[in-house]
Amino acid sequence: MNHVRDAAMTALIFGFFASAWFGWAQEAPPAAWKKWLGIAGGVSIAVSLAGGILAWQHWSDGSALSEPGAMRRYGIIVGIECVAAAAGALVLGLRGKRELIAPWVCLVVGVHFIPLAGPLQSPILFPLAVAMTLVAAGATPLARKRDIPPSATTGVGAGVSLLTCAVAALIIAVTR
Repeated sequence: MNHVRDAAMTALIFGFFASAWFGWAQEAPPAAWKKWLGIAGGVSIAVSLAGGILAWQHWSDGSALSEPGAMRRYGIIVGIECVAAAAGALVLGLRGKRELIAPWVCLVVGVHFIPLAGPLQSPILFPLAVAMTLVAAGATPLARKRDIPPSATTGVGAGVSLLTCAVAALIIAVTR
């Protein structure tokens, strides 16, 4: 990330979505997880707020999305991601496989980070893409082995992955 604003916005966005994934994990987790999911969600929101404040303070500093065509590419990639996630969730829901929606969405989100790395000029998205894809692949088998919903394992894995990158981005923003 070449711009403080971009690093701060990454912390804001990833922190927000980490809290959402930790929330999704609370669908029916083991009782011992509930406290930790709440704490993780709170930490995620705190990181998101800190990123938002830094982004606001550095809003005029520039952004990778100011490059010619970058915002258009970003919009197309996010649009494809949203359609793919929604379409897959709809098909899974209609086929009675609602328990697979969280891993599906996690897979789509993970894969979409690969093409986003270019317009966002953010190499941190590559390890995040790998982590989210591995979470998506492993969440259902792990959930079945432990007799818990895949939303719990997916939510924890995706939340931890996003929060880790959010904290890294916040550190980058603060130290620049």
